[in-house]
Amino acid sequence: INISQPSFSGTDVFGYTSFLAYSTIPNITFYYEFRLKFQLVNHDSALQDNLIFFTGQKGQGLNGDDFLVLGLRDGRVVYSYNLGSGTATIMSKPLDLTLNIHVIHLGRYLQKGWLKVDDQRNKTVTSPGRLVGLNVFSQFYLGGYHEYTPELLPKGSIFKNGFQGCIFDVQVRTNMNQEFKSPGTPEGHPNSGRSVGQCKGSPCHLIKCRNGGKCMESGSTVYCDCLTGWKGAFCTEMVSVCDPEHDPPHLCKQGSTCVPLPNGYTCHCPLGTTGTYCKQG
Repeated sequence: INISQPSFSGTDVFGYTSFLAYSTIPNITFYYEFRLKFQLVNHDSALQDNLIFFTGQKGQGLNGDDFLVLGLRDGRVVYSYNLGSGTATIMSKPLDLTLNIHVIHLGRYLQKGWLKVDDQRNKTVTSPGRLVGLNVFSQFYLGGYHEYTPELLPKGSIFKNGFQGCIFDVQVRTNMNQEFKSPGTPEGHPNSGRSVGQCKGSPCHLIKCRNGGKCMESGSTVYCDCLTGWKGAFCTEMVSVCDPEHDPPHLCKQGSTCVPLPNGYTCHCPLGTTGTYCKQG
């Protein structure tokens, strides 16, 4: 699939997030501006604790770590940064969930940061302490983290879950006189990613499930959910009475072999057992 508007599936059952990782954004120390748009998969996904993007000193977890993070918490956009002498945070008003697409514009010059979300008023903040430079060397993460444990991230930057929905038209500049550009080297190309699909697109149109099977999508993975009696990648194989997925299951005891017959099945017993289902010694 050609992915032009990445779709993120949040945090899976194993605790991993879908994400894209771009190369480190150069010259971000004293000035940056970001523009991006996002679309939520549903209203509930705005009310959780979801990461939109992150870059920072990773793996230390100390209070003085430099970082820049944007996320969603309790239906509001949260923008935080730490230049090494304390965290500055701006929180938007609750998102208007009747809007289909949300637009964010944010920036920072030295200690002063600002955030504008949709048609809300521009909000500003000044970071504490004396430090004025953001020193980050990590990749630029979109939608989630590569790591399994967000606990390793700098204090104050943690959003526990990955984003659920689409994030697109991400652009950045690190000088007022520059043009906005997509992150990555070459421009717009991520270094790596996991479980990312195309917004409003599905690889299901590329495969055809047979015998009443339904195509299911999970991140960048698709599979056929077969009706009872069918199995296989495309639901083309009949379930035998001896298969473990047959309902009801066969009654041959462990160690015996189930052999299908035209009308039912028989059990081939291992040495030392007998009976219809090989239950007797």
